[in-house]
Amino acid sequence: MREDVARRYVRVRAAAIRCCAVLVGAVVLAQAPQPVLEIVSPVADGFISGPVVLRVRLDPPPAGPVRMQIYADGKLVCTLDRPPWECAWDAGVGVTEHQIRAVAMLAGGRRLVHTVRTKGVSYTEQTDVDAVQVTVSVTDEAGEYVGGLKRQQFRVSEDGSPQTVDYFGAGETVPLELIAAVDVSGSMADSMGELKRSVKAFLGALRPQDKVTLIAFNDNIFTLARASMDPGARVKAVDRLAPWGGTSLYDVTVRASDMLGRQRGRRALVIFTDGEDTASRTTLPFVERRLERSDAVIYTIGQGRGTHVERLKQILARLARKSGGRAFFHDNIEQLSGAFNDILTELGNQYLLTYTPPVAHRDGAWHKIKVTVTDNRYSVRAREGYRAPGKS
Repeated sequence: MREDVARRYVRVRAAAIRCCAVLVGAVVLAQAPQPVLEIVSPVADGFISGPVVLRVRLDPPPAGPVRMQIYADGKLVCTLDRPPWECAWDAGVGVTEHQIRAVAMLAGGRRLVHTVRTKGVSYTEQTDVDAVQVTVSVTDEAGEYVGGLKRQQFRVSEDGSPQTVDYFGAGETVPLELIAAVDVSGSMADSMGELKRSVKAFLGALRPQDKVTLIAFNDNIFTLARASMDPGARVKAVDRLAPWGGTSLYDVTVRASDMLGRQRGRRALVIFTDGEDTASRTTLPFVERRLERSDAVIYTIGQGRGTHVERLKQILARLARKSGGRAFFHDNIEQLSGAFNDILTELGNQYLLTYTPPVAHRDGAWHKIKVTVTDNRYSVRAREGYRAPGKS
């Protein structure tokens, strides 16, 4: 009798322990922060056209495997199994409404969904979209930048036809928005100290009113300091840089271009990279087409393999030249400060011109731009052209 009672007691006690364990586990699970899925690009009610990057955030990162699917207008764009949760997509030549949907399938069968809608615009809302903005640098026969030129000294043509300049701005009176993208891949380990010093000197030389965003990239892309942060925060962000991983040059070029605003003013992208792209999901043709719709001036700074591998040098030079920027190639990291100083000097001596192209050129095609000045002793550098928006 006593043995039966003892056995029943053991069974009841074991059952109670199991029950408590289940309850405790449920409480712990309920208290643990649950991941939230959010589409961060494009934003709800925003305007998009042409090549864009669809970007999703899953925070905090859940335990276990994740399968992420991103849809645009009901069609599957990409399926991902690891971050970054993003992929390239072409929204078309017009500014029309789109639906972007992200679906995250978590371990245990849980499913998270987030959807955003972008807005379309009518013809009457497209004036600012269609205005062509051209940032221009002028140098003399000695290669020195020429300041003090007037509006009437510039000539602008599109596909050979003269255009009327609607807006003219000169020098540092024109607002500047700049993104500096710094390569922190593993191959930068030996050069990281000098790189940090040069980047901090470059950022410190910009004007307080300039809007500056700092990005680092390797396999992934990290926004280290946004334009709203004070200069001190940017310096601290540089100090935290550490080298690891591969190089996503194409991805960071598209990401940075998407981050730049569309208000009137100068826009520039400075990309420092030491090697061939090894980690991007985006392709070079996609990048080039995306940049054809951007009025940002791109400065590329090659290091390491970027100074002697001809194919890579041609890529960096093409990205810069098409935008009216420059490519720099230095054999050692110590020369980086010189390249940054050259860029700062140019930024302080630029001109900004805008004009409204012919209505007939809302055709989604490439249109060539040529800028000259009345004094033939001077050389002019500006974007080669632009890809027009499509008809409404």
